[in-house]
Amino acid sequence: MTIGILKEPPGETRVSLLPEQVQALVKKQVNVLIETTAGDNAFSDDTTYSTVGASVVTRQQVLQQSDVLLSIHLLQDADLQQLNNGKVALGVYQPLYNASVIQQWASKGLTTFSMDMIPRTTRAQSMDVLSSQANIAGYRAVLVAANTYPKYFPMLMTAAGSISPAKVLILGAGVAGLQAIATAKRLGAVVEVFDTRPAVKEEVMSLGAKFVEVEGAADASSAGGYAVEQTEEYKQKQQQRIAEAIAKADIVITTAQIPGKRAPILITEPMLASMKAGSVIIDIAAATGGNTPFTKNNETIRHGSVTIIGNSNLPASMPSDASKLYGKNIMNFLALMIDKEGKWNLNWDDDLVKGTCITFDGNIVNDRVKASL
Repeated sequence: MTIGILKEPPGETRVSLLPEQVQALVKKQVNVLIETTAGDNAFSDDTTYSTVGASVVTRQQVLQQSDVLLSIHLLQDADLQQLNNGKVALGVYQPLYNASVIQQWASKGLTTFSMDMIPRTTRAQSMDVLSSQANIAGYRAVLVAANTYPKYFPMLMTAAGSISPAKVLILGAGVAGLQAIATAKRLGAVVEVFDTRPAVKEEVMSLGAKFVEVEGAADASSAGGYAVEQTEEYKQKQQQRIAEAIAKADIVITTAQIPGKRAPILITEPMLASMKAGSVIIDIAAATGGNTPFTKNNETIRHGSVTIIGNSNLPASMPSDASKLYGKNIMNFLALMIDKEGKWNLNWDDDLVKGTCITFDGNIVNDRVKASL
């Protein structure tokens, strides 16, 4: 069996597998092809891959000679023209947002596994790419904010006077939000956190942050750790509490997303007008529209005296560790489908394999993706 690693598009610095992970595959008698310079931005050059047993080849050779293709992002249209039926593509393809593309892949006979769709169970934790990358995003969001904010984060007592600590408001206490709390606290900020799930209150408080509570939230226990749609009455209460907190905040980090839908607008134009001069918003939900009405993905804009940074790909700013963690997730998932002899063995009785598969045998087989169409 041959696994091929493709170079990611411009702007993406990560690579699907690092040399140490490729070496583990080679030891299992798996042939590994990697597109030339695919690992350069993650500080793993072609020579290092060659040393551990991979063959460094052109993109065309990877596409045509591989049985399984690894790419974090969607394949390009030109790539599809070079693929035969039966190829396997594995990455983070956001099929709920890219359903029309996935339909095209199905018609090409591709078998597609999208790691962002893996069932969020205890057994799947070691394969959860969303969590491993969100952890990095939460960490980097605070560092970007600290670098942009025109004042100190910690409280300082100096001979020239005292400096008050920065006030950080975090909207969403998922993996990214919790890491953002921990990082902001380490930098000396005072942190408040809002989340529609009351169950996360204990985790938030254990990290030293204050939980902004709004009563009447819809039950999110069956949403796999994501936010869910709320009632209009709740949304009004939510906006009032957020408005009160945001007027006092210096830094706001937003992480709220709903699978398959546009990110909810949590920070309205009047809220932005109430923010202090020099305040900074880091919007991690930018790729799905953002949590402010003015967010633009991969752009930094000024709205009045507030800086809004839209960035849903913060893990790419830490390519070495991001690739290492992502690659470990991929290796754990591949282990479910590669037998001891290094041969491909799809086990449809495995709930993780079945739940992550999006297209097979010319059809879309994932129920959530089919419903989105």
